[in-house]
Amino acid sequence: MDVGIASWLVIVIAFAAANLPFFNDKVFALIPIASQRKPLIVRLAEMVVLYFVVGSIGFGLEGHIGNRFTQTWEFYAISGCLFLVLGFPGFIVRYLRKRHG
Repeated sequence: MDVGIASWLVIVIAFAAANLPFFNDKVFALIPIASQRKPLIVRLAEMVVLYFVVGSIGFGLEGHIGNRFTQTWEFYAISGCLFLVLGFPGFIVRYLRKRHG
């Protein structure tokens, strides 16, 4: 797999993972919860866990392609903010869209 395909694969996986908590009412799309709707704090906790899952996939692909580079706190701050931005469409659909009917 070349670098371009691996990069786009991580971006697509990150977009899907960032929106996953907002498009279903099960924890990690597997575990049903007792209440009708998931609270926002549970959705945000899911996003944190999924951020680390996507990060580990990215590190795995980077190690498979070649040498892994060391990252500093700036990388994690920027990638965390990017993950939040990628999850914004799901947030809009879940909380800000008006329901008709």
